[in-house]
Amino acid sequence: MSTTPKIHDCPLDVLAAARNHAHKAAQLLTKAARANLEAQPDDSHSNLSWDAGRGAFLSQPLPGEVRVGLDISALRLIVAGGSDAVLDLSGKSDAEALAWLDAQLAQSDLKPASAVMLPYDLPGSVEAVGTYGGDGMERGLAALAAWYGLADSLFGDFAKANDDIQPGPSPVRCWPHHFDIATYVALESGDFETARGVGVGLSPGDATYDQPYFYVNPWPHLDADDLPDLPPPGYWHTQGFVGAIATAKHIFTLSDIEAEVPAFIAGAFAVGRQKLGA
Repeated sequence: MSTTPKIHDCPLDVLAAARNHAHKAAQLLTKAARANLEAQPDDSHSNLSWDAGRGAFLSQPLPGEVRVGLDISALRLIVAGGSDAVLDLSGKSDAEALAWLDAQLAQSDLKPASAVMLPYDLPGSVEAVGTYGGDGMERGLAALAAWYGLADSLFGDFAKANDDIQPGPSPVRCWPHHFDIATYVALESGDFETARGVGVGLSPGDATYDQPYFYVNPWPHLDADDLPDLPPPGYWHTQGFVGAIATAKHIFTLSDIEAEVPAFIAGAFAVGRQKLGA
């Protein structure tokens, strides 16, 4: 845990602007993956892993062990293979970034990312990003990278602590559609629509909460009228979905974030598992 960047308070408008730019840039990675990997039923070919050493998200390995990455704090696009090729996205348009990425992929005989049409819509604030970067964005990007670094570390520890569960925790991954990072603990096999499980993740902020928040979401949804207390700083969200939530606002009231957030996650997971009867 000592090597994980410590999260720090950041004005929400600054963090939101950085999040929008990074969220849009992350689509470059998933486009490269969708162009060059066989589609999986759960869309896992398109998700991203966190590289703590780089402070970056990386695509799944493409043919030739090429990976496309996004250094969050520096807002740099990376094509990692024998050596890293790097593009500073500041001042670049999405079209310019895609042209550079296509040229890098072509050097490894890979298909162009620019040919991919994403199968989902992004939030309007993300779509509205024109030129990447801007004055004063460094603080928000650094804060965003720290949130992801902390979450990846905590979820990795959580998954190890629960690896005796079958089918058990999934790898910790970022899903570029919502830009959250999470593991899903499957509590039984079967159809995903009905099989019991618990999602444990971090959203960097969205339409529900315009700030980072940890979530523990049992599936199927619990009865909103029969919910026990949660460890601090957690509370139940019951509008639209039922899940245990700990927002940045409440997390910054804790005296020991790196001890108390894992306790919230573990406690909320135990509650969810018990309520699911699994």
